[in-house]
Amino acid sequence: MDLGFEGATAVVTGGSKGMGLAIAETLGAEGASVAIMARGQQGLDAAADRVRGAGAPEVLALSVDMADAESITTGFAAVNDAWGRLNVLVHTVGPGAGTFEELDDGDWYAAFGLGTMAAVRSVRAALPMLRAAEWARIVTLSAHSIQRQSPRLVAYTAAKAALSSFTKNLSKSLGPEGILVNCVCPGTIVTASFTQILKDVLAADGLDSADPHDVMTWVERTYGHPCDLGRAGLPEEIASATAYLASRRNGYVTGATVNVDGGSDFI
Repeated sequence: MDLGFEGATAVVTGGSKGMGLAIAETLGAEGASVAIMARGQQGLDAAADRVRGAGAPEVLALSVDMADAESITTGFAAVNDAWGRLNVLVHTVGPGAGTFEELDDGDWYAAFGLGTMAAVRSVRAALPMLRAAEWARIVTLSAHSIQRQSPRLVAYTAAKAALSSFTKNLSKSLGPEGILVNCVCPGTIVTASFTQILKDVLAADGLDSADPHDVMTWVERTYGHPCDLGRAGLPEEIASATAYLASRRNGYVTGATVNVDGGSDFI
């Protein structure tokens, strides 16, 4: 299926690793030029090589701190200088974890700054370029925890729920202009950072943090959150769904919150 990305331009925030990198690679493989935004230049450069290797005609590796409004403005100004238009914005960044008792006001402000306001600022900066393009799409990445709560993700989930609401509302205001806006809610996804962080934790239970079936076994045991497919997901599975929603081929899906979670969206 031709998704219509040939000649298109795209920004992927948080595109240097995990789901963001998988999305950037997929868009590049489909023929889009891709700008990756993340903080660490070393990780950005490595990610840019991978996206070029996937087939992207042009790759911009932009060091942007998504917690800083000025940095976001500067990053998107660089995209405008390079391309002058933008077909796709995919926003993937999010805050960290913590229980209610562990978080103070500063932690909550930081969670909403990164989990919600980073998207607001990115859309604000990208919108003139999206409007200048022949066609345009916006996709944000929320989380299945907005439907299935976990005490360790209280601020994260609140910020992601606000992001989902923002995305839904934005679809209504931009729909008349032909800009389609959707939200993807990943379930438990086995990224490289997930595997590394939880390696010892799962190993203590005789499980492999790189094995999607073992990961879901641990999630079910620890949080009581099973999954219909019996395994965690992979970054490329999030990338596939995101790529369709972000594509020219998608002409009629907007305002949707799409679960990509293996059947675990039970409230």
